[in-house]
Amino acid sequence: MPTDFALKAMNAVHRVLLTLSGGKAGWQAADMPVLRLTTIGRKTGEPRSVMLTSPLQEGSTLIVVASRGGDDTHPAWFLNLRDNPAVDVMYQGEPAQRMNARVATAPERERLWPLVVADHKRYADYQSKTQREIPLVLLEAVN
Repeated sequence: MPTDFALKAMNAVHRVLLTLSGGKAGWQAADMPVLRLTTIGRKTGEPRSVMLTSPLQEGSTLIVVASRGGDDTHPAWFLNLRDNPAVDVMYQGEPAQRMNARVATAPERERLWPLVVADHKRYADYQSKTQREIPLVLLEAVN
């Protein structure tokens, strides 16, 4: 499982790439679009940003996977948005927009999970490493 340090380092490198390229590079990874998700820290109340991939999009809804590499604990960003679903999302280099985050319902996950792992098999590998059900999070535009 990736350590907290490794996850933070990967995010830092990704942000540096975006900065050095003037936002022109870094919006694709592992054949998936990349987004920057900003949540409000559940303990600090401060904004917390993380770079994530979105293996599936349906219309304007972006789907992200709270896998944490198959770790037995949920990622901090997931816990943050679970407590406060109002998030900001920068997608494909466009200006950040306010979105609502919610965990996929059981029927939604049952429908979406096979679509995610069909093209991105590593998520199935992550699921096999942990006892927890890896959540899918739907990021939906606020009207």
